[in-house]
Amino acid sequence: MIRSVLMTTVAAALLAGPVLAQSGAQSGARNATPGTDAAGEARARQILRRTPLIDGHNDLPWALREKHGNDPYAVDLTTNLDASTALHTDIPRLRAGGVGGQFWSVYVPATLTPTEAARETFEQIDTVKRIVAAHPDVFELATTAADVERIHRRGRIASLIGMEGGYSIDDSLGLLREFFDAGARYITLTHSKTTSWADSATDAPKWGGLSPFGEDVVREMNRLGMMVDLSHVAEETMLDAMRVSEAPVIFSHSSARAVTGHARNVPDSVLRLMPADGGVVMVTFVPGFVSETVRAWNSARAAESARLTSLNPGDPAAVTAGLAAWTTAHPIPRATIADVVAHIQHVRDVAGIDHVGIGGDYDGVDALPVGLEGVDTYPRLLAALMANGWSEADIRKLAGENVLRVMRAVEAVAAGKRGERPGLAVIATAQAPE
Repeated sequence: MIRSVLMTTVAAALLAGPVLAQSGAQSGARNATPGTDAAGEARARQILRRTPLIDGHNDLPWALREKHGNDPYAVDLTTNLDASTALHTDIPRLRAGGVGGQFWSVYVPATLTPTEAARETFEQIDTVKRIVAAHPDVFELATTAADVERIHRRGRIASLIGMEGGYSIDDSLGLLREFFDAGARYITLTHSKTTSWADSATDAPKWGGLSPFGEDVVREMNRLGMMVDLSHVAEETMLDAMRVSEAPVIFSHSSARAVTGHARNVPDSVLRLMPADGGVVMVTFVPGFVSETVRAWNSARAAESARLTSLNPGDPAAVTAGLAAWTTAHPIPRATIADVVAHIQHVRDVAGIDHVGIGGDYDGVDALPVGLEGVDTYPRLLAALMANGWSEADIRKLAGENVLRVMRAVEAVAAGKRGERPGLAVIATAQAPE
């Protein structure tokens, strides 16, 4: 949407993987909480009865695939699973958290071949639909803003589908359309690795943002009515996508780089563009992205792991023992709810109240901040913000009104393009990376 921006350079930082100790460890402290504000949380729950809290990113489908045979019946989601599993998500906690809409991530690893990724992403979409079918009194699939509002009024949780990693379309606009028809309503353009058409924030750049085919992907997403998600992408990719897209963009689970200096976070240079773009930054809870102390600890641990590996080639046991000793000498720090509040406040201060949302990344990380250990804790977060002076109107925007506005805008752009033919662009040989 932004036709003219000054391109800047961001150094890419290596991300260890999708679900790693980058999040900060949490063993033995899942239920640790700071002082609570019972009255504030009750007030937050009242607000959420009228305004749906819509979280931008939850990895329950991947957690089921990795640990529970990809079977929604392998665990009883109707019970609180906090004590019996590592899951952050179940129906009692979703209800306690006042969740009205959830973008379920259909993540698959960036290490897969594109063809494998396409197949497994369709399987993950099927997983979401099986979760919904298993609990029809709780969940209902949604594909539009109107769906979300209707489902919330009925007392159910609107279940939306978000794809994480543009590699899943296997460089095919035809496959992109099939994913849209299957129910996907956003695509995160990259994950941890640069793709054949878009640069990631945590890999070496190849395109300086988007390739020409990458721009065609964004245009086809606009035509379909699929939100362009810029979490995980390089700053140049953010700027290119915002320039090309006629619809507002989203960051489904990102925080503020000025507060925590991780390459995965959104720089102020981009936050300042959000009012003109109309999009929303949905702040994540990943400890390594919200706590500078945790980020630095993760970086130091990664450096120590590399050092030990170079000193002990072919001896993983020695590396493991060495890392254990290092961790004993350097205790793992913890992020807290106050860290998340600081990021939400910063996004509001720089981008504006109309451009901030929530994207927790529950069940996509191995640890969470103290006070935000599960999906039941959203009211605690909202209460903390209200204690800092946020009004009820502010909380409504953060919780759901902002992302609903973006969804409607994306749908409106697509409605205006109904007469356009589907895109037929392909990656030219010259565009393929070496």
